[in-house]
Amino acid sequence: MVAIINGITTLFAALPQLETNGDSRLGTSDAPQLGDCVGVEGNALSLNSDADTTIPWGDRTVNNSNQYQDTPNTGETRYYDFTLSYAKLSPDGVERDMIVVNDMFPGPTIEANWGDWIEVTVKNNLDEGTSLHWHGLLQKTTPWADGVPGVTQCPIAPGASYVYRFQADLYGSSWWHSHYSAQYSAGAVGPMIIHGPKQYTRDIDLGPVLLTDWYHRDYISIVEDIVGTDTAKVIPAAQPDNALINGKNNFDCEFADPGQKCISNSGLSKFNFNEGRSHILRVINSGSDAVMYFSIDEHELEVVSVDFVPIMPYKTNVIALGVGQRMDVIVEGIGKEGSNYWMRSHMAQGAGCTGVAHPENDQALAVVFYDGALPTSVPTSKGYEFPDPCIEASISETEPVYQITPDTNPATTFELNIGLRQTEAGNLEWPVNDSSFRVDFSDPVLLGAYNGRVDYPENWNVYNEYDNKTTRFVVINNTPSSHPMHMHGHNFFVLATGDGLSWDGEISRPSNPTRRDTQIVAPFSFIVVQIEANNPGIWGFHCHIAWHVSAGLYIQTLEQRSEIMANKEIPVQFEQTCDAWNEWTKTHEVIQIDSGLRMMHIRERSEYYNSLLRG
Repeated sequence: MVAIINGITTLFAALPQLETNGDSRLGTSDAPQLGDCVGVEGNALSLNSDADTTIPWGDRTVNNSNQYQDTPNTGETRYYDFTLSYAKLSPDGVERDMIVVNDMFPGPTIEANWGDWIEVTVKNNLDEGTSLHWHGLLQKTTPWADGVPGVTQCPIAPGASYVYRFQADLYGSSWWHSHYSAQYSAGAVGPMIIHGPKQYTRDIDLGPVLLTDWYHRDYISIVEDIVGTDTAKVIPAAQPDNALINGKNNFDCEFADPGQKCISNSGLSKFNFNEGRSHILRVINSGSDAVMYFSIDEHELEVVSVDFVPIMPYKTNVIALGVGQRMDVIVEGIGKEGSNYWMRSHMAQGAGCTGVAHPENDQALAVVFYDGALPTSVPTSKGYEFPDPCIEASISETEPVYQITPDTNPATTFELNIGLRQTEAGNLEWPVNDSSFRVDFSDPVLLGAYNGRVDYPENWNVYNEYDNKTTRFVVINNTPSSHPMHMHGHNFFVLATGDGLSWDGEISRPSNPTRRDTQIVAPFSFIVVQIEANNPGIWGFHCHIAWHVSAGLYIQTLEQRSEIMANKEIPVQFEQTCDAWNEWTKTHEVIQIDSGLRMMHIRERSEYYNSLLRG
């Protein structure tokens, strides 16, 4: 039975790479290995063998530097050109309309050194708006580059371009993705690797491993069902059809919808291991809904980093990642010459999970090859048992290497109660403190803050931290679903997690709590997180399940308002992007179905907005 897992009787790919993933090289034998850092020309460098290489981050180490306060300035800028367009691809053998960047899925890998600047020119060749978010980076001094339409910018209009320039102010593994509606679920995603100090040694950096739940429908029709009035459609719409590893998997065409073009054995991702050597894998949940359990048959995983935070290493057979979470793992090459093994990414289906559309397609497979293994030989390796709940590693296991002790008396505390309800019209929404988030694409909150605005509509969910230096969030989940809560502009301290709807005040490892940017709150449970409010801007805090944020599970914090107003460096292109967007909406109807009760048509901007924009 192992040999025919997921219907696989051969590793021969029935579809060429161009039809499954376009110009992407991830998941192929041509995927590049990464170095210790990036050279001036973008080439991979080893700090051990390249004797003339200057360490870009100087004498900073994991143990001696606070990466939130001591970001180097390398003087280097890494330039990228991204073009968003439509394409028909078949990542799992089922052809569908997708949104891709530079004709590839997954999109291009951004690679930089800690302290570099990154400049990405984004060209929108879609017939809808777009924006890109650089997941996990702090965006200190560049809040307008965070990429959230209606919050930190206007959408990039069709035919227009926008230049994002920001510093690689943290290091580790992450990803970038569209933040316009649920657009990224259609394919507008890619990895982002920031090289920095390491507390571990490894021989080979195999780069990003993107874990993605996958849908065969377009994102607009899914969102329409989820925020619509027919409750019978909500859960089926949110359930993934399949899962992918680096954009690839097979699908049993028996379960394809009528009329769908489906090719069996479309092809799996491949990873080359070396016997007796250590390998780093940068595992990223870049999906829309599912918690992913990741493993490699008969191999042990040593976890050395969560999100952008190096941790005290621990070993396990299986890791769990909610949407937006990342783990760097070291895998020793214990296989023999000629052997191969399954790599697996299993979509959780237990408590707090949405479930899957086809239980037969509940996991993605890839293949680990050792030297001499036949490329078409199907592995017969034995897998580990997967847990099923939608939770991640205990915070007791994820202790940061660099110790930071949070303030035990924060200046501000917000209690955030997550709910689930139907409106009088029958629409589903996920409110926070009884308010479901709305956004006005043409009126970015950041612009209002620059111009001294104090009051915002209630359903914009703006929480003012004023000029306080520490903020604590007690998040209480009153729903039967898990929520991976992601914060923009910060790594937060995870002070506590627990069952029940109240916190007793106890802090886990108070001298050095877990730090990360995404933390799951389980059903009918709570999490307590805290930030040092030292990053002036407007920062989102939201569930990273695409369909939940679409239905309103989003707040935004106004941080250090006086410093926002004092910053006069807002780029000219901020105004130009809003001008282009509003000019486009004069002649095009923009249907905004997200975070709202009904279809809302974006109108020409208000006189109020004009007055703000012109100062």
